Amino acid sequence: MHCQLLLPDLFWPERALRDIYAGLDTPALAQLLGKGRRQQADAASAEAWLCERFGVERQQDWPIAPYSLLADGGEPGRHYWLRADPVHLELEGGRLVLADSGTFQISQQEAKGLTDSLNAHFFADGITFYPLRPDRWYLRPQTAPDLETTELAATAGRSIDSLLPRGRDAQTWRARLNEVQMLLHGHAVNEARENAGGPPINSVWLWGGGTLSDAVSAPCDALWARDPFALGLAQAAHIAARDLTGDAAGLLRTGAGVQLILLDPLRGAAQRGDAHAWRESLLALERGWFAPLLAALKEGRIGMLSLFALGPQGVFAAEVTRGDLRRFWRRVRPLADYA
Repeated sequence: MHCQLLLPDLFWPERALRDIYAGLDTPALAQLLGKGRRQQADAASAEAWLCERFGVERQQDWPIAPYSLLADGGEPGRHYWLRADPVHLELEGGRLVLADSGTFQISQQEAKGLTDSLNAHFFADGITFYPLRPDRWYLRPQTAPDLETTELAATAGRSIDSLLPRGRDAQTWRARLNEVQMLLHGHAVNEARENAGGPPINSVWLWGGGTLSDAVSAPCDALWARDPFALGLAQAAHIAARDLTGDAAGLLRTGAGVQLILLDPLRGAAQRGDAHAWRESLLALERGWFAPLLAALKEGRIGMLSLFALGPQGVFAAEVTRGDLRRFWRRVRPLADYA
């Protein structure tokens, strides 16, 4: 078995903060990185990396929306789709800062109430919102816009001014976003949320627009993930899509061939700047994934393990076999040295 681990934000995004690694007990990860053959490449988001692996070409955006929709049980057809995820915008020091659904709860009933109002308002424009999941909404316009967007993962906790849609149709869609915000302001659903002490859903974030590709490659035999975009790619490529569990036990019982595993619990904590949650998630990955996989590599149950750490500084890759573990001259260094 060849295991390929895709690890967004394995390294803390702020390169100068080396103290964040102090006291982190991750010996298995350190050995895998230290003994592996290492390479570096230009920065790439997890979505871009997956698109390139599955042979999905960039359109104006990486086409996240139609593949997420597929995994969520929708039927993309040949239509153009956008993700239109519910968000909370808050004014901080004169800037509008975005918080995504990783920081709040929303029910299906609330999502339906909000999108029903949006659909009634935008009916004449031929725009339809689909809340297939409470925290994942989709938008289908009548015609594909000339629009380039910013992935939601790159916006969390940041001012949105420079991240709004770009392109020839950007002015039209920015105006529509203003209409969305005015419509949601004072909506009965949001009044109830605020009365209960929760943040209002006062906007949507448009991103990941595109259509399904004509063909999708199959770079692995199975993909393990919770992310709907990754699972949608697997579905389109007609390979096994497996729900990611908390540890490697299921993979080691059932895996064979090339297994691609998207381990992304570090991502949300890094985006929110939550150092404690990031450290705790990394320690959980050490216990549940890195240590068992290292043991399986030593025992010969895994033939090769490849790690791809994605972050704003670039892609750090390490490839290790059982034989590499015996190369005593490859020094095992602290995690901070690779950051």
